[in-house]
Amino acid sequence: MKFSPSMLAVLLCSASYSQASTIAAAAAAPSLAERAQQIAQQQMIIDTHIDVPYRLQEDWEDVTKATKRGDFDYPRAKAGGLDAPFMSIYIPASYEKKGGGFLLANQLIDSMEALVGRAPDKFAMAYTSADLEQHTRAGKIAIALGMENGTPLEGKLANLQHFYDRGIRYITLAHSESNHIADSSYDLRRPWKGLSPFGKDVVVAMNNIGMMIDISHVSDQAFYQVVALSKTPVIASHSSLRALVPGFERNMDDDMIRALAKNGGVIQINFGSSFVVSQANQWGLQYKAAYAAAGKPADEKAFETEYKKKHPYPYASLEQVLDHIDHVVKLVGIEHVGIGSDYDGVGDSLPTGLKDVSSYPNLIEGMLKRGYSEADITKVLSGNMLRVMRAVEHYAANRLKKPLPVMRESGGN
Repeated sequence: MKFSPSMLAVLLCSASYSQASTIAAAAAAPSLAERAQQIAQQQMIIDTHIDVPYRLQEDWEDVTKATKRGDFDYPRAKAGGLDAPFMSIYIPASYEKKGGGFLLANQLIDSMEALVGRAPDKFAMAYTSADLEQHTRAGKIAIALGMENGTPLEGKLANLQHFYDRGIRYITLAHSESNHIADSSYDLRRPWKGLSPFGKDVVVAMNNIGMMIDISHVSDQAFYQVVALSKTPVIASHSSLRALVPGFERNMDDDMIRALAKNGGVIQINFGSSFVVSQANQWGLQYKAAYAAAGKPADEKAFETEYKKKHPYPYASLEQVLDHIDHVVKLVGIEHVGIGSDYDGVGDSLPTGLKDVSSYPNLIEGMLKRGYSEADITKVLSGNMLRVMRAVEHYAANRLKKPLPVMRESGGN
């Protein structure tokens, strides 16, 4: 077929227009980085474990403004799209024996209420899933509270009610040592072979009161006893996967994740490098041995600085954090994984690309690159956690219509 000069001119113009339109469309389409920023700002981000309260107790800064230290402050949180941090009311394990955990917990809660009082235009306390959504719509950072270590209960269920009334919405049953509630994954001593008798009552009472149960830190036996007892979904507020860091009991193995999913719960991935890659985990063990061998020098920071010069820390990568998310999704589905970064709680061990609360868009971009849809990314960012919160709230609301069982008190262990 032959074309006349006029027809050829029309075809060439059409081709040029089509090519120009394609180029213009490509130029108008946002890059993955831009899409990630948009998602971070448009969708709610919940991070279930940020250690700001204890950080400020040890080294106070005004986090309503940009700070020189730490992983969290208001400007960085807004830049990263963080809407709802669960601030950790962290009680060191030593308080189980020496006492004072109840006092410290109240002081740390006071500090978060004071933070909101200083900047009510920036922060608001959140006690329910509805509060998280309302404050997010208003453009404020919703501060929710979780207690890391049940030691402040001091064997009294009345204290559970007290801390619920003060805003605590989950409790990590134990920390680095076994306590009067549960055995710890870090502690070779397992006096309860899981939960104590009081700990079993605590699980039931937390269900009834509408408080989430956090199984991060507890032993495997304690975990399985919790999911067998609990009538509501439970969370691992800041844990990662044993499949990718073999032998690290603080993380969860695949059978535990399957049991967690069957319960309806969520594992919130911890960003700390020692939770993410074996090399960093082993480095930590080697460092502790070297510190002990040196007689535990008083200036540990100086010792660590010198040690790192000879033995550089093997930081995990953003991609390796994404591998943990991928593993959960492949194992039990997108509905059972979220974010529990442990910002301000793991020191200088955060992965490249995830160094502070401004970094969530990097995580989102990585998920986009791996083919996750925006709907699935939103589940990881907040949807899964909101589902658990609503289920816990709903169960407690229904229980109010029924007589509650009489619970025993305990004097601890």
